[in-house]
Amino acid sequence: MKHALIVEDIPETRTWMGRILALAFPGIAVRAAATLEGARRLLDDPLDLALIDLNLPDGFGAEFIVEVKGRFPAAVCVVATTFDDDEHLFPSLQAGADGYLLKDMTVEQIQNLLLGIQRGIPPLSPAVARRLLGHFRAPLPTVPSRPELTPREQETLALIAKGLSIKEAAAILDLSQHTVGGYVKEIYRKLGIGSRAEAALEASRMGLFAKD
Repeated sequence: MKHALIVEDIPETRTWMGRILALAFPGIAVRAAATLEGARRLLDDPLDLALIDLNLPDGFGAEFIVEVKGRFPAAVCVVATTFDDDEHLFPSLQAGADGYLLKDMTVEQIQNLLLGIQRGIPPLSPAVARRLLGHFRAPLPTVPSRPELTPREQETLALIAKGLSIKEAAAILDLSQHTVGGYVKEIYRKLGIGSRAEAALEASRMGLFAKD
């Protein structure tokens, strides 16, 4: 591990996380950002490891995981958060997180879990690992299958998920804004989503970014 990025809005926590990285990987170059916007500006530099908070001032950290994986497929993205509930855990894993650490652990505990990355061991807090085991041991509810997206809807989703406006997507697809707007509404209805962050997660899950 030579290059790391910390995305965390609390200055004291950024310093604490930087100290852990220095202990785990002596000599590692660490950059930090307090917002998603600031983190995106650092994606032109090499990246091996990212520690990402989830609740950031300008968005959900899982959005950034999707972007990092798109730019640096081999980079290790580890969530560092106080939330251990399903609403935060599973969207993060679906976005491509390679690990999930809770901030209530000691410096030594987090350091040891990060060191496991080089041995191919996912850095998971014990409480998170237990939650995952419990989830898969529980009886699975019957979930109705969702309607499939048409090829044109998939193209639209891929563009919208990358942050393009309806106007920009319409220009690329050579369609009217009205038509693309209709596609977006239908996509949101079929997938049961209501935001661009969720659209990005669904596009990643469906492998649409890989089709570029």
